[in-house]
Amino acid sequence: MTGAWARPLVLGLETSCDETSASVIDAEDRILGHVILSQDVHEVFGGVVPELAARAHLQKVDAVVDRTLREAGVALEDIDVFGVTTGPGLIGALLVGVCWTKAVAWGLDRPWVGVHHMEAHLFAPSLEVPEAEPPFVGLLVSGGHTMLIHAEAWGRYRLLGQTRDDAAGEAFDKVAKLLGLPYPGGPSIQRTAVDGDPKRYRLPRPMLRSDQRPGDAAYYDVSFSGLKTAVVELVRSVEEEGGEGAVEAARADIAASFQQAAVDVLVAKTMRAVEQTGCPRVVLGGGVSANTLLRAEMARVLSATPVGEAGDRHVFTASPRLSLDNGAMVARAARFRYEQGETAEMSDSAHSGMPFPGLTTENGSGGTAQPRT
Repeated sequence: MTGAWARPLVLGLETSCDETSASVIDAEDRILGHVILSQDVHEVFGGVVPELAARAHLQKVDAVVDRTLREAGVALEDIDVFGVTTGPGLIGALLVGVCWTKAVAWGLDRPWVGVHHMEAHLFAPSLEVPEAEPPFVGLLVSGGHTMLIHAEAWGRYRLLGQTRDDAAGEAFDKVAKLLGLPYPGGPSIQRTAVDGDPKRYRLPRPMLRSDQRPGDAAYYDVSFSGLKTAVVELVRSVEEEGGEGAVEAARADIAASFQQAAVDVLVAKTMRAVEQTGCPRVVLGGGVSANTLLRAEMARVLSATPVGEAGDRHVFTASPRLSLDNGAMVARAARFRYEQGETAEMSDSAHSGMPFPGLTTENGSGGTAQPRT
């Protein structure tokens, strides 16, 4: 450990999907350097192509790290701990980051730490708002995952609910493609919905019924495949009734109606968790958490809940930059795991289905729960 810091200087590397990102954080969790390089090549295909993603990481990782170190004003030899996303994600993409990290850690005789991608998203808001710490109810919404958890402490999480099929981000991507909007779907839907009427088309709110009670299998879980199918049927109906150009004319209203339906489900399920846990603090993480409607609706509904004192009710979010996949959140999660005495071995590797560390099921069953994706 370098003498200038009481806690380790950490470099985090993220290559789980289509962003190559690195970051250096200091002893106070301040971001000294941070680079995110997105791969535009996937827009042509309307989604991430795993092989192209892995190749792009391999081509860019050295340059991304070099730029990050220059921004931070440190040399590679100054880094005390290397953190890297080891899962879940695209296995080829993950391996690029893991192999790079292992090689550098071995060459410099430094420890390295494997980080769970979704736990890293939980840490992202705390990099900008130090108060975003447990206990809290966490809603993790990304292209591959949708999870509702109760974080009693860092590293101690209880899984309340999750998606039974499509993740929230995946649903946004598929609906955007259906409407002829560019990838990624989340930002495209949001931009288009600004000019739309969310009340024009009544779409279902799947798995959200008033007769559900705590203990029911569907009380916290979500499902987006039915909502996606409803949009498919709506588009077909608009085409049949209006003819050529009808879908384009109705695109903003369809996007707004879909976005409102998805947000309504996510907010309602989260508020159920707030009421049942008695915890009025909510952390939003993952790419979909950058959605402005989701943030606004969550804050509005939480402010009206009778749980806790008004001053205790908070929705913690990261800036849009830190809501997406990034190296800073990986570095922050790596620091936590390192301070718990956890380091990886050179024989360790990436795992596309890596279990969420410290996660137990809602009923308190032991072991590490494996969320569905």
